[in-house]
Amino acid sequence: MKRFALLFSIVVAVALAGCGNKQPDSTATTKYVIGMSQCNLGEPWRVQMNNDLKAAASKYPEIKMIFKDAQNNTTTQQSQVKELVDQLVDLIIISPKEALPLTKPVADAMAAGVPVIVLDRRVEGDKYTCFIGGNNELIGEQAGKYMVGLLGGKGNIVELKGLMTSTPAAERHNGFMKGIKGSKIKIVYSADCHWLEPDARREMASALTRFPGADDIAAVYAHNDPSAHGAYTAAKLEGKGRETTIKFIGIDALPHEGVTYVRDKMLNATFQYPTGGSEAIETAMKILNGETVDKDIILGTRVFTSDNVAEGGRAL
Repeated sequence: MKRFALLFSIVVAVALAGCGNKQPDSTATTKYVIGMSQCNLGEPWRVQMNNDLKAAASKYPEIKMIFKDAQNNTTTQQSQVKELVDQLVDLIIISPKEALPLTKPVADAMAAGVPVIVLDRRVEGDKYTCFIGGNNELIGEQAGKYMVGLLGGKGNIVELKGLMTSTPAAERHNGFMKGIKGSKIKIVYSADCHWLEPDARREMASALTRFPGADDIAAVYAHNDPSAHGAYTAAKLEGKGRETTIKFIGIDALPHEGVTYVRDKMLNATFQYPTGGSEAIETAMKILNGETVDKDIILGTRVFTSDNVAEGGRAL
């Protein structure tokens, strides 16, 4: 009996020791897996979007995030959506490179029973759970009206567009045209810069060469702040001081980018385009918990100028 009791004690001790040394299962609290397909990470604004998603998701230990970078390739992003469905994620967030080519993959995910939040750029039709983004047409219109006031209603300008096969670029252009309607402002040079600063710098250099006179270009309207900064840099590198006479307007207003450019007097104004990262996670949690959400969630904007940048801009 004593030998049995001793043996039993040893077995219990070993078992307890094993329990004590067991490593915690990091997936034990995971309840939902959310896949995120980002069209590219070559734009600072998109890096910020991912950071905002991560920060918001970190508040929910039951969430596991899977991030995918399509590297500005539509075909890659189409495959990523299918991969996420095949991985049996609970929800997909996608910021599409282009509207039409990503419409079917998103619709296929919905048909497979996976809810989809479309973030920033729209797809065609209504086969998605929720769209979250800013009102690009309103932002473009406000930028146009600001330009009219800035130039006194007349002048030749350069428009440096984003990727024109994406909905934000088209909407920012259309809104801007509404904003300058009735004025004597004329777009004498425009180019698709694909949202990239190097492309904008190159296109602005071409514009400066084509219009070499000191008064030939009064202002630049850029669809994002990297393009506006690229235009400013090109004007400065030209060496004729035109960066001090040409007005520059951008969109995005990241604190370390557009807002800083306004504060440093490189840009005359930048209009905020929120990333929607935090809102996407909050909306995802509502969807996953069975709550009803709005089909479209439109985020607000602010304008930052030298007059109000110190106060955090002005809401529009």
